[in-house]
Amino acid sequence: MLRTILQRNCQLHPKNVSHIRFYSQNPSTRVCIVGAGPAGFYAAQHILKQLPNANVDVIDKLPVPFGLVRFGVAPDHPEVKNVINTFTKTAGNERFKFYGNVALGQDVSLRELRERYHIVLLTYGADQDRQLGIENEAQPNVLSARNFVAWYNGLPGAENLNPDLSGKSVTIVGQGNVAVDVARMLLSPIDELKKTDITSYALDFLAQSKVEKVYLVGRRGPLQVAFTIKELREMLRLPNVSTHWRPDDFNGVSEAIEKLARPRKRLTELMLKSLNEQPTPPKCTKQFLPIFLRSPKTLKEQELIFTINEMQQDKAVATSSTESLPADLVLRSIGYKSSCADKELCFDARAGMVANVNGRVLKNANDATSVDPGLYTAGWLATGPTGVILTTMNVAFSVAKTICDDVVAKKISTEDSKPGLMDLLKDKRYVNWQAWERIDAEETKRGQAIGKPREKIVSVEEMLKVAGL
Repeated sequence: MLRTILQRNCQLHPKNVSHIRFYSQNPSTRVCIVGAGPAGFYAAQHILKQLPNANVDVIDKLPVPFGLVRFGVAPDHPEVKNVINTFTKTAGNERFKFYGNVALGQDVSLRELRERYHIVLLTYGADQDRQLGIENEAQPNVLSARNFVAWYNGLPGAENLNPDLSGKSVTIVGQGNVAVDVARMLLSPIDELKKTDITSYALDFLAQSKVEKVYLVGRRGPLQVAFTIKELREMLRLPNVSTHWRPDDFNGVSEAIEKLARPRKRLTELMLKSLNEQPTPPKCTKQFLPIFLRSPKTLKEQELIFTINEMQQDKAVATSSTESLPADLVLRSIGYKSSCADKELCFDARAGMVANVNGRVLKNANDATSVDPGLYTAGWLATGPTGVILTTMNVAFSVAKTICDDVVAKKISTEDSKPGLMDLLKDKRYVNWQAWERIDAEETKRGQAIGKPREKIVSVEEMLKVAGL
């Protein structure tokens, strides 16, 4: 019957209709995605497109969606946040449901989800930061760059960080894009930040900041930096900020340029150009000071002591020499790691990620063949904190394709009906998509009143109240 309708309405020749894949009208394939960030939404988009009988439920421990796009992307990068439009379109699919304020391991267990869904995809991200592992690291003047980003981006629970910006310098340990984002936020003109969705309390702190110098310290050399050319260009263009490089850090770099891959070559050429053009002494009060070949050794009161390294091939090798830098405020930015949200999850604690092979979660971390059917992972939880949103998108699409292939190949049984999680939420205040839209509208309204794109609500309880719960 369906074949005849297609021939009639689509005016297809009978021989062409035979090439169309007809999905059996089984009970719907129920998919639960844990984590409403980029990985979760991109995976949902692919699954909804490729499996026409799939229903996708996305849960998140926060009442609001978008994860790292909302709470990780710098306020002065609104163009990066445009992916929210794509995610919102996905959420408009009638086979998509959002359940905010629902935490894995607290409100629902992994076992309960697996009983109620054919497929569970874990994409809840990386919520911990790696430690420097040095003496006195617990001092109040040492903070995580991850927490600093969460503070100015309005992540619930981070609003009381209250960083001490009364000193003239900040030393950031790490040279990735997050480290550069933090440096830019510390040195940017307040009038420019006022136009962004930065939280008002962070704006007030930055307006009173006495910080004039930001050191960006890495253990390897200029050829190994983790930040990208876009972030460096933005730093070099900051008004009333001088970038000052140390010429000795670039010994031998010019000779190595021709052997570099194109992206690395362009980035290195920009650093060399900036080095050759830098004024001596710096002409601006505010300074951005990248320093290479330094590893943190110990913290003594207001001094952070570094071991001086030298490059041997591609490795940073410690020497017996040291150097001290100011430690009015130290921000560590040496990588993130994930936490184990459920005790039944096969989790590699040392690597800080779920044990998996190409997105398929393992039963035994030491056995790559011990795949746990129906359980998958994507995003930073699966790969570690690598790349940018485009990287996350590609990984999410790849894992979603694996899921679809496994369903088509019947590696996962989808014949039996699954109930979803509504029975678990009867006493829970959860946020559906319509409730999130009420929060979104209120934040936009508050922002417009003060000339900003939005003013984020940072209290979970206030979010739930605005949502009508």
